[in-house]
Amino acid sequence: MSSDYRSIFRGGAAHPLSGATVLQIAPDLEDNALARATIEIAAALTRIGAQPLVAASGGALVSELQARGGLFAPFPADAANPLSMAINVRRLKRMIRAERVDLVHARVRAAAWPAYGATRLTRTPFVTSYLSAYARGGPLALRYSSVMARGDAIILPSNEAARELARLHPAAAGKAHVVPGGVDARVFSPRAVAPHRVQAVRRLWDAPADARIALAPAPGLTVAKRALEAFRRLADAPDAGLAGTRLVIAVDDATQVKAFEAAITAAGLGQVARAAPLGDDRPAALLAASCVALAAPEADLLGAFALEAQAMGAAVVAVAAGAAGERLLAPPDVEPERRTGWRVEGEDPEAFAAALREALALGASARDRLSLRARAHVEAEYSMERLWSLTLDAYASALALHVAARSPAR
Repeated sequence: MSSDYRSIFRGGAAHPLSGATVLQIAPDLEDNALARATIEIAAALTRIGAQPLVAASGGALVSELQARGGLFAPFPADAANPLSMAINVRRLKRMIRAERVDLVHARVRAAAWPAYGATRLTRTPFVTSYLSAYARGGPLALRYSSVMARGDAIILPSNEAARELARLHPAAAGKAHVVPGGVDARVFSPRAVAPHRVQAVRRLWDAPADARIALAPAPGLTVAKRALEAFRRLADAPDAGLAGTRLVIAVDDATQVKAFEAAITAAGLGQVARAAPLGDDRPAALLAASCVALAAPEADLLGAFALEAQAMGAAVVAVAAGAAGERLLAPPDVEPERRTGWRVEGEDPEAFAAALREALALGASARDRLSLRARAHVEAEYSMERLWSLTLDAYASALALHVAARSPAR
């Protein structure tokens, strides 16, 4: 991925979206990754002279949205039953007309179905966010997810997701825009995290003060079991050099800790691993980790961890297929001395364990060099400005498609 891209904020002609009203629909504005991405794009729209409108059920970040120039519209975006969706079509139709909305971006499936209906009725450009997870499941699940392939522009987090989109929906492939995410390097910076924040995270994990931490974010139990299997193989090797190393399975939902702890016990790793909430301080959690293990190819959410971990200087091991692997520099794409992490082909726990062993065995000087390379890679290729630019380019593409469709044939 090249870092040579057109800035949307520095001089030149007005952006195609300048003066436009853009409606994003999100489930809520609680403090989560999706809500923060929505607010970032609202801020970017404000900077180019567009009017950002966000429809969601509310949440703790409503005031932040408003402070950054966005307007909030209460809307039950997560309503998934057919009757509620039908009602939401009418609500969105009225909102689009009342607010003179020029483009709609539906970020989740429950909102995309009514948004699709309302935008077709009002002839409004329609943008969707497509995840690789939408390519899996039975016929009913695929049918439900198919609305995310109906956008005039389709935003995807990875090239892997784009390939899945093209496989299932060939007609949509030409509308795909890969937007791999961005990192606020001011927040995710080792220099920005005070030592007491790292100590608080280690206490949350009940980690000894001198323990090395291998952190495995686990959006689900399947991901946790993959990380545990790799770590078990590593622990079984007498020369693995794991003395003083702890594996922390970071769970999203604190109520699931017991289920994850049961998986740890079943793997025979009760003495060296534990399940715990990641905590509210992600930068400190990643700085506390010597290594971050991203053991699932299909979990798009792990792509954000790959970027943030590199920004914080942690060694990253990820499955090659999927969003996380795409965000690393690793052989054979680069020379070993240019790597920013380890990519593991396939789902081989033995290969994943070997990569973990290598990452954990780095000496202090080698770790420092890796950290500097990783942070430079993120700053060059995954800045927030690049995220804004690529997303707004997708919006402009959808808008241009509609303008072209309405223009009389010559």
